[in-house]
Amino acid sequence: MPVLSVIVPFHNVEKYIGPCLDSIAAQTLEELEVICVDDGSADQGAAVVESRLEDDPRITLIRQDNHGVGHARNVGVRHASGEYLAFVDGDDTVPRDAFKRLVASLEDTGSDLACGNVLRLYRNLLVPSWAHREAFARPARRTHITRHPLLIRDRMLWNKVYRRSFWDALGLSFPERMYEDQPVAMAAHIGARSVDVLARVVYHWRHRDEPDASITQRRLEPGNLRDRLLSVLQTADLLAAGAPKLKPDFDRDTLDIDMSVAVEALATMGGSADPGLVDLAVRYLDGVSPEAWQSLPFEQRLLVHLLHERRLGELAGVHAQAGDGRLRPKIGSVGLLRKRWYGRHPAMPGHLSEVSDELALQTRLVSVDWSDGVLHGSGRVAVGRFDVGELRRVRVRTYMQERGTGDVVPLSDEESVPVWESVEQEDGGRLPEHAFPFRFAFDPGALSRGQLARHGHWDLKVQLRGHGLRLDGRVAGPRWLPPLMPVPRRKAGVWLVPARNAKGAWGVRLRTADAVIGEYRVDGGELIFSGEMSDVGDGEPVLRLQRRSDGEEMYFPVALAGQDFHARVPLADIDERVGHESWWEVVIDQGTAIRPLVRTRQRAVATVDERRFLIDRGEDGCLLLAER
Repeated sequence: MPVLSVIVPFHNVEKYIGPCLDSIAAQTLEELEVICVDDGSADQGAAVVESRLEDDPRITLIRQDNHGVGHARNVGVRHASGEYLAFVDGDDTVPRDAFKRLVASLEDTGSDLACGNVLRLYRNLLVPSWAHREAFARPARRTHITRHPLLIRDRMLWNKVYRRSFWDALGLSFPERMYEDQPVAMAAHIGARSVDVLARVVYHWRHRDEPDASITQRRLEPGNLRDRLLSVLQTADLLAAGAPKLKPDFDRDTLDIDMSVAVEALATMGGSADPGLVDLAVRYLDGVSPEAWQSLPFEQRLLVHLLHERRLGELAGVHAQAGDGRLRPKIGSVGLLRKRWYGRHPAMPGHLSEVSDELALQTRLVSVDWSDGVLHGSGRVAVGRFDVGELRRVRVRTYMQERGTGDVVPLSDEESVPVWESVEQEDGGRLPEHAFPFRFAFDPGALSRGQLARHGHWDLKVQLRGHGLRLDGRVAGPRWLPPLMPVPRRKAGVWLVPARNAKGAWGVRLRTADAVIGEYRVDGGELIFSGEMSDVGDGEPVLRLQRRSDGEEMYFPVALAGQDFHARVPLADIDERVGHESWWEVVIDQGTAIRPLVRTRQRAVATVDERRFLIDRGEDGCLLLAER
């Protein structure tokens, strides 16, 4: 009898089923069986599995008509003979020692279930799964979801090994619909006597970016939404009966994720929406606590409330307003000593209107440049996506604050009145914004010798105060939009480098420079740049591009002529973007890493082979290459 039965349902994943099975076959736990269930694939996925049967007798193949992944998993369980059960989707992969670690933990502790951390697999890039990051930050033996509440987000089936006797005693089986894994995973967590939590990564969850590749990408289809809501209701009932103290945590996540999908789908359907779908959503929302409702941002709370009230016509209108930025509710306050803030919208009842805990600054730098050795700038500061007309007049203070020490250099402190303005967006459109204008001037002469010598990073910050409100935030703005970053200036041998980070937050970095880039451009699909190095050293330097998200590196030659250097980077040769954006830092590798300072003010945006690139200056003044 095998120690572990691994059940692999698959449907039309010919491209991925091979790597999936390779990762299982390479497991350090060898005493396993692999039960592959072909759920009516129309591609050659079954042939890929068949090609492995002779070489690995642990693999078996079961064929069935297309009944869905839940049915396929149930079939696999019926054929499983191992002491333990595991599930792997046919487009995912498993780290080499994952099953050995999970099974060893169960044999050591006697727990019913062992689960571990997860990475998302974007093509060739692995990144932490947001749903699992916190719950699996630290290992825990013989725990339980009621003692480790963060496991409420661990609703996936496949990062786990289950004791088969526990599975059968609990009578677990899969509903034959989509989103079938959530109620089973939660039933297992609640029903287990104890659970082992491994901080080690045990599963690679693939993100598929081809059109209509996954259930998630078809989330707005009526059948998809129905199955999602049925799963939500089943899980909510499980928690209410078996772990009621965890239901508010589940509701907060569900309101944020699943109800956002329901709102979008039903607003899009409008009057043609199936009343049965609305009934399912309302039935769930009837059981949501006031505390969970309040966890939603005002805009989403309003939309979900309209769904709960079955006001689909209004829902469609408000959803359209929110989508194009026209939903700007007014905010006002109540109370004298302890003011509470409320959003104002005719469709929102008072008990759902408080926004005190979600008020935050949204800032945008409009202009910035040097004049007579002083850095002058202007910007706008809004309070979330609200109409701030009732605030009338406030004081806006700007200042520089050094990271680490907290030292502050005041820049300006002035009264400001909110004005409406049409603001450019990164997609080329414009949206109305109600915000307070401000101006500032930063004189490097305000920095002491000690502050200059620390080579620190100074963040540009803004504070808004008035009418009992006091909010602080960093001055930011969309990275791909103006203004251009001013050129660096020197003071007492130190470069003062105006710069902004990948999220668009502005500041000034103080640094020295062993290499300076004096010019760059894009020509014929190549990024071309040149500059000067203070010490060329003995070896041949190379250009290194390093991706911020995962440290992936690419290398290109550097030509030297004395202290002058010249480099070319064919943009089409750079690894393709993974996710929404990829950011590459440009470093000259000379045995040690030299981060060249970019002295120019230009910013290049180029399209090469239908790929869009931004060449700019990074947070410490080095060359930064982004693809979106």
